[in-house]
Amino acid sequence: MALIDAVANSIRIPLWRLFGGASDTVTTDITIPIVAPNEAAQLAAKYRGQGFQTLKLKVGKNMNSDIEVLKAIRLVHPDCSFILDANEGYTSDQAIEVLDRLNEMGVTPVLFEQPVHRDDWEGLRDVSIVAMEKYKVAVAADESCRSLLDAQKIIHGNLAHVINIKLAKLGVLGALEIIDAARKANVALMIGGMVETRIAMGFAGHLAAGLGCFSFVDLDTPLLLSEDPVYGGYEAFGPLYKFTNARGHGGFLHLDNDGSK
Repeated sequence: MALIDAVANSIRIPLWRLFGGASDTVTTDITIPIVAPNEAAQLAAKYRGQGFQTLKLKVGKNMNSDIEVLKAIRLVHPDCSFILDANEGYTSDQAIEVLDRLNEMGVTPVLFEQPVHRDDWEGLRDVSIVAMEKYKVAVAADESCRSLLDAQKIIHGNLAHVINIKLAKLGVLGALEIIDAARKANVALMIGGMVETRIAMGFAGHLAAGLGCFSFVDLDTPLLLSEDPVYGGYEAFGPLYKFTNARGHGGFLHLDNDGSK
């Protein structure tokens, strides 16, 4: 990231232009962790007030609890879009049952991320088939895609509809290889991250904006940190990240412990 940022700065163009210049903004979802229904509702109400339309809900520990949390969120943010992220937590049968029960509630997620264990390729395919054919829900591979070889297996086997790109997982060049393979195969893309500050998320945001090929953007972790020790790179307006005024990746200023720059 630092080397590519240095290149962009040396030729005096922002990173999003270096990556293609498709846009100078991205709009992210925001995550609600596995918490009690009342706490999830409080978070959903807060995020609704901040302008977030897409909520990513962590699920997969307990199916019944997951359903109760969804019900609580719907009461305070009835028009939101849901991404479900099971983080490998369900079996294929459980994942399909969750979709069945949500359908009974009138809830259709826009995406179901990594419903089964990363090595359960058959289960991933089974959930993907049922989710799309029965409910028109796309399934994303995250933990299942750790390399270009994994991506090729997913693409050629029609194992998922979406591949989640994480620069911390794949590296920048590895990510670009998978992005290229997915685009050539007309497989949709998501961009996400680990628990990173705006340095790594800012770079990922510039990449996503510049390429303009991501159907789902999940770059929210800087918003979830108790403190943001870094300035620059982008401006955040609720779910909207704007890069127009960022020079390169740009001009990040780190704060020392005493608050000085």
